[in-house]
Amino acid sequence: MKQKLLAQDASERTFILVLEEGDEAFSAISAFAAQADIAGASVTAIGAFSSATVGFFRIESRDYRKIPVAEQSEVLSAIGDIARDEAGRPSLHLHAVLGLEDGSTRGGHLLEGYVRPTLEVIIRESPTGLCRRKRPELGIALIELDAE
Repeated sequence: MKQKLLAQDASERTFILVLEEGDEAFSAISAFAAQADIAGASVTAIGAFSSATVGFFRIESRDYRKIPVAEQSEVLSAIGDIARDEAGRPSLHLHAVLGLEDGSTRGGHLLEGYVRPTLEVIIRESPTGLCRRKRPELGIALIELDAE
């Protein structure tokens, strides 16, 4: 993975990450967020995967139905955010729409995606950090705006 700081002012930074063939996208973006000490940001990406898994969150069972995409796909759109979890670590939440060769799509919460040939990721840091807290009644962590 290559990375570059595109812009920086007193309160915000904008980065581009260029992931390379074989990189696993979710873990690479998460590792970069930790290394760059990102406390709050928006994330967008385009590119392609050799294979991926997206998930559909089932609220009744509080888990994700995994949807494997075992073929080359275009990342038509990936959008999400980075917030701090309860332990203070960056927590990535990313959704993706993947385009298949026949023009159909698969989409959902990006669980993993293996890059082929590239994935271009823009991370725009916000001046204020965000906090994601576990909601036991839902089984997931959500951004909490009044968290300190």
